[in-house]
Amino acid sequence: MASLNDINLDQLSEKDKSELRTFLANENQRARVQATVHSITDMCFKKCVTGTIRSSTLDKSEESCMANCADRFLDISQVAVTHLQNMKQS
Repeated sequence: MASLNDINLDQLSEKDKSELRTFLANENQRARVQATVHSITDMCFKKCVTGTIRSSTLDKSEESCMANCADRFLDISQVAVTHLQNMKQS
């Protein structure tokens, strides 16, 4: 199988180029979402799981803290996106 470096993109049809751009944009977006989820998980774990891990499950207070932490992160992210969109429109 040829590597991406071996492929001459000029030989692709406009339809194929468009599909490739869409695919790459979707993969880029998926990677950003995964990075955000990882960041949220890491931040909330450090904040909420402060004691010794005694079993394979979180205790009730840690579980509640993790859920609240993730919810607040998503809430503030949405507020920030809305604010930036309003600034861009102004």
